[in-house]
Amino acid sequence: MDNPACPLCHFHGTKLFHTDKKREFFLCEDCGLVSVPKRYHLSEEEEMSRYDLHENTIDNKGYLNFLNRFYKVISNIVSKESTGLDFGSGPEPVLAELFTERGYNISVYDVYYAPDRSVLNKKYDFITIVEVLEHLKNPEKELRMLWDCLNPGGVIGIMTKFLPLKKSKFSSWSYKNDTTHICFYSEAVFRWISKQINSKLVFPVDDIVLMYKTK
Repeated sequence: MDNPACPLCHFHGTKLFHTDKKREFFLCEDCGLVSVPKRYHLSEEEEMSRYDLHENTIDNKGYLNFLNRFYKVISNIVSKESTGLDFGSGPEPVLAELFTERGYNISVYDVYYAPDRSVLNKKYDFITIVEVLEHLKNPEKELRMLWDCLNPGGVIGIMTKFLPLKKSKFSSWSYKNDTTHICFYSEAVFRWISKQINSKLVFPVDDIVLMYKTK
């Protein structure tokens, strides 16, 4: 069986990176993405049943603390007059609630829980993508679509666990064990993405990426 093409840059020169009891992981030698081949992807029904098990609610203090770390980064760089979009908001849009409670105007989109695609036809000053990018089957398509939704001078904020710096750490990396996680990113991958869309790239804290659309 041929090695799969990279879902981000579509390069065919991927090589086997790691194998565990459930899945294979391939490394793209062009952009650096590590991804899981389509044959291991869950169906939409299987995905949604997994997401329904998450306790990502506003009453979950651990989850709230997790989101507040991201919220503080974004709220420090965008004004309350800004319009935002939370892409992949989940069954309960807790992040959007944090922004709304503090006076921000923010819309939500989620392929399963808030599937009104009309919000994707509008322009925004900031877009948040928290614990979503690792789930996307076609990240290149989704990121370009969101980039087109961003106003000049706007920013996309992304939060996802970065690949371990050492390959030897990947086998024990728990983040890869979630079978809904199919793409894994590093600083090098985001630098590749930034170059393609001509963004200004900032890594403010661990596992958070900011991509500014320069005027």
